[in-house]
Amino acid sequence: MAWGGGFGHGGGVFGSHTSTANGLPFGGIPSELMEEATKLLASEPVHEPSQLTFSPVPSEAEKRPLSLWRLVGAHRGYLAAGSLLVIVTALVLQAGPKLTEYAVNNGMLPHHHSLAVIAACSGIYLVVTLLSVLFQRLQTDVTGVLASRVMHDLRVRVFTHFQRLSLDFFTEEKAGVLMSRMTSDIENLQQLVQDGISQFALQGLTMIVITAVLFSTNVVLAAWTVLIVVPALVALSIWFHQASERGYLTSRDRIANVLADLSESLYGIRVITSHNRQRRNIVNHRHVVGAYRDANLYTGRVAAIYGPSTNMIGILGQGLLLGIGGRMVLEHRLSVGALIAFFLYLNRFFQPIQLLVQQYNSLQQGRSSITRLRGLLNEAPSVPEKPGAPDLASIEGRITFEHVGFGYDPARPVLEDVSLEIAPGESVAFVGPTGAGKSTLAKLANRFYDPTTGRVLIDGVDLREVTLASLRRQIGVVPQEPFLFAGTIRSNVRFGRPGATDDEVNEALEVVGLAGLIERLPEGADTEVHERGQTLSAGERQLLALARAFLARPRVLILDEATSSLDLASETIVEAALDRVLEGRSAILIAHRLTTAQRADRIVVVEGGRVSDVGTPSELLARPGSYRDMYDAWLAAGGRDVAV
Repeated sequence: MAWGGGFGHGGGVFGSHTSTANGLPFGGIPSELMEEATKLLASEPVHEPSQLTFSPVPSEAEKRPLSLWRLVGAHRGYLAAGSLLVIVTALVLQAGPKLTEYAVNNGMLPHHHSLAVIAACSGIYLVVTLLSVLFQRLQTDVTGVLASRVMHDLRVRVFTHFQRLSLDFFTEEKAGVLMSRMTSDIENLQQLVQDGISQFALQGLTMIVITAVLFSTNVVLAAWTVLIVVPALVALSIWFHQASERGYLTSRDRIANVLADLSESLYGIRVITSHNRQRRNIVNHRHVVGAYRDANLYTGRVAAIYGPSTNMIGILGQGLLLGIGGRMVLEHRLSVGALIAFFLYLNRFFQPIQLLVQQYNSLQQGRSSITRLRGLLNEAPSVPEKPGAPDLASIEGRITFEHVGFGYDPARPVLEDVSLEIAPGESVAFVGPTGAGKSTLAKLANRFYDPTTGRVLIDGVDLREVTLASLRRQIGVVPQEPFLFAGTIRSNVRFGRPGATDDEVNEALEVVGLAGLIERLPEGADTEVHERGQTLSAGERQLLALARAFLARPRVLILDEATSSLDLASETIVEAALDRVLEGRSAILIAHRLTTAQRADRIVVVEGGRVSDVGTPSELLARPGSYRDMYDAWLAAGGRDVAV
């Protein structure tokens, strides 16, 4: 058969040389930017290869609840340096008012006027200011490095946790919500670690230092400050903490909904366009974004009450203290310089409070993000690996379902008391109505789920007793809609065996019948397929998925309705490739089309979560039953035109 430019009317990449020919954006580097890009790459530092290992069982450190202090505590050197710089900066910044007091009392009053004293104080003030700038610069550098390292660790930890979680988690959770955990939640924490923590520490320490200095300057004025102004600020701050925490937790939930709705709309844009759903989707997204706006308005109103209220308390407090301090000056119980210094410190006492109000938003955002991430990291896989489980030895491929029962919802069983054995090297097709439990049996065989009752065994070994990695190395899966990753044809075929040689990749492509077409492409197997394989037709994606499965050398192959979405011409080509890929392997075929079922050694009819009939194709056709009824209906619908 002449294949032409691709299967059916898919218009895949095998029929053209560039992605733009398929109506997709150009994915490479424009020629006019190539020279600059080359220079940029040449200046990149050399990074050592990552030495990472993955274990489906988290370490003891990973099992501890996530907290901000554990994150920053993992980098004690940077934390210690940042803390020291905060302390030094807080002390240096408070030298100014004392220098002012000394200059007023010893260089500006009529009986104590000295230009030399004023000049000396000014010079020292300048040096102290320059030192504070230097220390703050160093502090910013250290906290920046600390934040980048903490966020790197956290991103790797969250992504690793995603790899450990079981299939049901991703089925039940929206992709956009998970994306928000990896993006906005972690970015909030980065802002908190880089600026928020250091500012909180600096301003908090500043308030402590200033309080001590206020008492050393004048006990009476300091006592009035602590007894009247501070309690009012504390009470207001407690209210703000509680109200804003509620608002920010709601805000984090609602931004996750915004990202989930956006993600779903982007992935489903073709369906949206074909069904003219644009207007209704915009209305729905407007409601989702509106809910997020309302949460932000609430937190904004809370901050709008808190900020001006602290200003008012500060202004009223300063007015009261000015009256008390002025009377003390008139009664010669306080010097003019000391009163000026006291008010300079008092202003600095209120300034950290205002800065803390501004930083409190980032603190609350970070706290709510920590809460959400902690909840995510506390999610346990529903299909755990047994501690100390041994690797599964090389198998022959005997699959046994032993009185298996299962339900995605325990109250609604999908399978009931299924017993079945698949011999090594045997191909078995599961047929039956939609929702009968065919795909569920395949998922249990690969241990995507564990049975509620009974056991699933391979070569007599319970799947729950061996490591997941060793099990899945020997089981290949080709889903109904194969997923291709952004990259080249070669990288996608090599996905299951990254260490495979080019010759092995070429052999896999040849086995499934793609070698001739690959040779005609300008870049051969290095042709880009782009994200999700959008530049390929359905048949091309299916053949590449088969090549991937063949290269992985599994002993058992599971095909979940692998030809159901293909046209008849493409199906014929894929079926021919299947015959070669399945040679010598045990296989479970979820058959949507009876042409696939007829190729199997045996057929299992699944109805209502139970096995209702088993036999070879000829045996099932020879006796009355569900399979023969399906076969007759298929023939009546035009199946007679297809070779079986």
